[in-house]
Amino acid sequence: MGTIQATKKLKKILHDYFWEFFPQDGGPKPKVAWCTSVGPAELLIAMGFKVYYPENHGALLGATRESGKYIPVANAAGYSPEICSYLTSDVGAYKKGETPLTQAYGIPHVPHPDVLVYNTNQCREVQDWFSYYAREFKVPALGIFSPWKVGEVTSAEVRSVEEQFRNMIPQLESISKCSFDLDRLKEVVGLSKEMSDLWWAFLQKARHRPSPITFFDGCIQMAPAVVLRGTPVAVDYYKELNLEIDRHIAEKSWAIPKESYRLYWEGMPIWGRLRFFSDLLTRHNTVAVASTYCDSWIFESFERERPFESMALAYTEIFINRSEDAKEKILEKMMREYSVDGIIYHDSRTCPYNSNSRFGMPQRLTEKTQIPNLVIDGDLSDLRCFSDEQTHTAVEAFIEQLQDHKRRRPA
Repeated sequence: MGTIQATKKLKKILHDYFWEFFPQDGGPKPKVAWCTSVGPAELLIAMGFKVYYPENHGALLGATRESGKYIPVANAAGYSPEICSYLTSDVGAYKKGETPLTQAYGIPHVPHPDVLVYNTNQCREVQDWFSYYAREFKVPALGIFSPWKVGEVTSAEVRSVEEQFRNMIPQLESISKCSFDLDRLKEVVGLSKEMSDLWWAFLQKARHRPSPITFFDGCIQMAPAVVLRGTPVAVDYYKELNLEIDRHIAEKSWAIPKESYRLYWEGMPIWGRLRFFSDLLTRHNTVAVASTYCDSWIFESFERERPFESMALAYTEIFINRSEDAKEKILEKMMREYSVDGIIYHDSRTCPYNSNSRFGMPQRLTEKTQIPNLVIDGDLSDLRCFSDEQTHTAVEAFIEQLQDHKRRRPA
């Protein structure tokens, strides 16, 4: 992972974000909504809530490699080892009364919710996850039930989601003690759209050959897009980040100076092994330039003047919520646009919703594009499902395959 100076500011931004849940000046505690990562955050912000994202906490547990302490705790409480390891590690940490946020930012515990709001667009298990906390904290859990495995998104599907957004408003008003303000929602959606465009611009810089950034950089830099979208803070950060990467390009400061091979990463990160993969690929002058995962926070369809309809469309058309045929078309386009030599599919043991190697897609896409693929076994958080040695061997053999493939390819 390359050196990006803006990351120093990112740490301060995240510190301030988490401490806003715990005002130190004697001010009133904010109303807190827990929200799924690709859920209706804009509506919650417009309604006066401070928004917390348990999936972000799950990723942090994975990145700090602490999930292994907590998953068995949730398993012992009846939560299967086969379900989402974000869920089980998060529930286990809660039951133990611990969080890596304490060491990272000094906050005493995760912020307690006044309401939980989920959208099933990226995962059906979030309903069970949030229902657990609704029982624990004795607060409402409100759900958006999105159409699943969507091909071409229809107006009827968008209207269904839009209606669900609107139907939440009376309950949210009652909890937040804040009346709904359409102009405020337009403002928040406008900020999310601006942030989305800037995040897209950052990821697009990896099209440059050599690339100034990697997929692993994206996994770090995406934090404001996840937890601070709909705010000026995220907009300002990505403006600064893009200016810095433009300077890197002007100065020919590349992620891997002797870039030989370009990869596409399909699926979830293996959070506890980002450095492992970054170092392994770097040793072979190979760069992972793109992923659909980092693109999950690009919302092209947001429109300030049509907030409800555009939110419903943007949150329904996300990659993870699409049909196999739709995903294939998106992947084929991305592989071409980023000029990749190979694609790695991460088959995440406990995340079937975001593992796209289980129904023949790697074989179909390789047949269409002639771009080699490698499927690796692992998990987003549970490192018991991952082998350093086997993966090291498989990736090195794959890079040799790419070398042979490039040598045989017509000039």
